[in-house]
Amino acid sequence: MGNILVVDDEADIRELIADILRDEGHEVRLGWDGDSAFAEINAAAPDLIILDIWLKDSKMDGIDILKQTKRDNPAIPVIIISGHGNIEIAVAAVKQGAYDFIEKPFNIDQLLVVIARGLEASRLRRENETLRRGDMAPSEMIGDSAVLRTLKSQLDKVTRSNSRVMLSGPSGAGKEVAARYIHAHSERAHAPFVTVNSASIAPERMEEVLFGSESEARGHQPGLFERAHGGVLFFDEVADMPAGTQSKILRVLVDQSFQRAGGSDTVRVDVRVISATSRNLPSEIAKGAFREDLFHRLNVVPIEVPSLEARRDDIELLCAHFVRLLNAEQGLPAREFSSEAQTQLQLMPWPGNIRQLRNTIERILILGPESGPISVRELPKDSAGADEGDSRMRLGLELTSMPLREAREVFEREYLITQINRFNGNISRTSTFVGMERSALHRKMKSLNIGSVSQGAELTGEQD
Repeated sequence: MGNILVVDDEADIRELIADILRDEGHEVRLGWDGDSAFAEINAAAPDLIILDIWLKDSKMDGIDILKQTKRDNPAIPVIIISGHGNIEIAVAAVKQGAYDFIEKPFNIDQLLVVIARGLEASRLRRENETLRRGDMAPSEMIGDSAVLRTLKSQLDKVTRSNSRVMLSGPSGAGKEVAARYIHAHSERAHAPFVTVNSASIAPERMEEVLFGSESEARGHQPGLFERAHGGVLFFDEVADMPAGTQSKILRVLVDQSFQRAGGSDTVRVDVRVISATSRNLPSEIAKGAFREDLFHRLNVVPIEVPSLEARRDDIELLCAHFVRLLNAEQGLPAREFSSEAQTQLQLMPWPGNIRQLRNTIERILILGPESGPISVRELPKDSAGADEGDSRMRLGLELTSMPLREAREVFEREYLITQINRFNGNISRTSTFVGMERSALHRKMKSLNIGSVSQGAELTGEQD
């Protein structure tokens, strides 16, 4: 069902059409002249407009309203209704962008058929625009670790509301995927998801990009807020937003309205804002680089997106996912990782997080053979890092200078810390992998004075 605006100067006809449409389940708004029509359009763009050509006591006739509507909101279908003497004008209106026209007195069944076709055409146009914008980017959260399950639980809760969400976490951890997950599982899933890369837009162009512009030469150029109407506007790296734009964004969040650059009309939008940052915004506020009042407007529901090191259990599933994805998108070989390579990937440092993991897998598939399991030898040497090699050499030299019993204790301690880190502190999974009973592993950890793990994973006995 659609939101339909009926514009006619005759009250009887307005009400008749409105009653018919409401009986069919549509939401109906009414206008009787140019001013009332554009007041409704600016308040919230309708899905379809039914417009009479002749409007008594109106500053603008139907043709003028049509022209401005198609200039400012080209995606809205406009159905012209006209009397017997206005057929030529109605045909001319279709040539100027009207979807169709119906002659008065109209047939109700014909009217409903034309409206249904107009709404369907509008829906298909929106879907095509969505595909062109790339809104079908991944929104699936890959993994089954306890950390990811906690994150998904938080995201599922916010999908049921329209509250603003602030996603924080290191670069490459998947904050945009989390934002798309919220959008895809919300009531706004059918509407646009528009991304604002705050760092890539020149400060002097930020307002025009966000709010659009109007000029005689170029007409109406919609901004990202208008393009996101009904859906989600995602501010990536919001800390990079210019200071001058921050105050204007604040007003839009309060009023849900703005004026285009060079224009005087007030444009009203219905947009849910999701923000993301890899920086410490309270620190940016203290430095005067970010407005505190804007932070509180955006930070209604703060959610932390964990690093890849905090969810190493998911690396195996992520690897399989990226191999399938790269095979489908680029035709790269659909190879599997050997168990040794998989173990090594789980032990490597990932400062670039999931983005770095994906790039690593893509490089392996491009440079490696067409078939066969991926071996440890194919893993990039720089992924493990020179520091790790140096530390292994130092450990080896250190062990050779120790008595056997002491060296064995040092080795066991380093080995167990590495495995505990690999399984994010999960003692049950660690004991299964190393081949020890949990109670025996706990005794061994106590004897080796392993009270915490080197990369900050919390010890847990959770069974997967």
